[in-house]
Amino acid sequence: MNDWRCFAIPKSSPTIALIILLLGCQPKQVDVAAYDSGLLRSWNEKIMAWAVEEDGLLTLKGVRTEALMHLAVHDALNAIHPLYTSYAFEKHVPEAHPLAAAAQAAYDIALSQFPDREAELKAELHHWLSMVDDETSLNAGVSLGKEAASYILDTRAQDHWDGEADYTWHPMAPGVYAEFNEHSGTPEGFVFGAGWAAAEPFLLSGQGQFRAPPPPEINSDAYTEAFNEVKEVGQFESQVRTADQAHLAMWWKDFVENSHNRLARELVVKEHLNLWQAARLFALLNMTIYDAYVNVFENKFHYNHWRPYTAIRWAEHDGNPDTMADPDWNNLHKHTYAFPSYPSAHGTASTAAMTVLARTLGTGDAYAFTMTTKEVDQAGPFSGKIAMDPPTRTFDSFSQAGMEAAMSRVYLGIHFRYDSEEGYQLGARIGDYASTNFLKPITAQVD
Repeated sequence: MNDWRCFAIPKSSPTIALIILLLGCQPKQVDVAAYDSGLLRSWNEKIMAWAVEEDGLLTLKGVRTEALMHLAVHDALNAIHPLYTSYAFEKHVPEAHPLAAAAQAAYDIALSQFPDREAELKAELHHWLSMVDDETSLNAGVSLGKEAASYILDTRAQDHWDGEADYTWHPMAPGVYAEFNEHSGTPEGFVFGAGWAAAEPFLLSGQGQFRAPPPPEINSDAYTEAFNEVKEVGQFESQVRTADQAHLAMWWKDFVENSHNRLARELVVKEHLNLWQAARLFALLNMTIYDAYVNVFENKFHYNHWRPYTAIRWAEHDGNPDTMADPDWNNLHKHTYAFPSYPSAHGTASTAAMTVLARTLGTGDAYAFTMTTKEVDQAGPFSGKIAMDPPTRTFDSFSQAGMEAAMSRVYLGIHFRYDSEEGYQLGARIGDYASTNFLKPITAQVD
C-alpha cells in the first residue's frame, strides 16, 4: 500500500486545518530495518562473475560497474529516505518503493555495461519488482531508479576508464623498469596499466593526490636488505620461506575487487546491515578499490621502478657491491606482472578496501573474520587455476589482513618489501580519505 499519513481537514477546526495545510501530507517514515542486503548481494555477485568471465578482471570494467551500480542504488535510496549524503544524484521521492528503486537502478547500470546479459538481467529485475504489490510506489520506484542510474552514468561518461596512455621505455639502468616479456608472457613492447594511471578517480581530486615517497637508492643499505630478502624468500625453491608464507603468497593472488566484494557479501549478512547501509558500504568499497588502482598506477609510472626479477638477474651491473647477481633466478610462481614495481598495487588496493570495511561496517579495525579463496591463477593470467588448500585464512583485524595481502607479494617474489610497505601505507590513506569524506551519515540538526 502507498504509505502516506494524511488527514481529512474538519471544517469546524480552522486552526488544525491551517496547521495541516502548512505541514502538508507527510509520508510515513520508511522502516529501513525491514529491507535487508539481499538485493545488493545478488546483483553484486552477478556483476563480478560476469566481469571475471569477460576479461579476467584485466580491465577496470568490473570494479567500475560495481561502483556505478552501487552508487546509483545508494543515491536512489537516499532520495526516498535520506540517511547518508548522496554522491551526485539528489532528489526527494518519499513515495517511491525502496526495492523497486534499487532494483531498477541496478538493472539500468548493469545493462549499460553488459548488454549481452539482458535476459538474465530482466529475470533478476522481475524477481525484485514482483515483491512490490503497490502499483503507485512501484512506478515511483522504477522511475526513480531509472533517473538515478542515468544521472550516475552521465556523470562518469568521460572518465577514460578504458583509455590508453603513452609509455616510453628507458635504457637499461639500475633501478629502471625493464621489459621481461619472456617472464610476463606478454607481447614484446607491452606494458600494462599505463591507461589506468590516467583514468578519472571517483573520490580523489586527481590521479596523483597521494604521492608515495621515492623508493630507496640502489646503492643504499635499505635497498640491499630488501634485495637480499626477496632473493631468498621469493625464489622458486626457497630454503627460508615457510609453508604458511608460501600458502599466503599464492592465496592472495585473487584480484582485490573479486576477493573483497566476496568478503563484503558475507560480512553485511553477519553484521545484519540493512539495504541503505549495504548500498553505502558496497559503493564506498568499489569506488575506493577503483581509485586505489588509479592512484597506485600513477605512482608506479611516476617512479618506473624495476622488479626483483630484473634486479636479481642484472645485479652485477647495478653499481651496488653488496648485491650478488643470479642470472637463473625465478620466483615462486614463475611469473612477473608487466608493469613497474613501486608501490605494490595489490597492497594498496587490498588495504584501501580493508580500511573501508573497518570504517563502514561499524565494527572498527579489531574484528575477527575469515576469508575464502578457493582457487587462483597458477602463474600469470590464463595460466590455469589451482585449488587452494586450505581455501581460508583468518585474521584478527582488517589492518592485519591488509598488511598480509601487501607482504604476500614479497613471498611470491614479485615485490621488494618497500614496495609492499608503501602500498600498505598508500592504501590506508586512500581508504581513510574515502570513508571520511564521502557518503557520510546525515546527523539531525537540533536547535
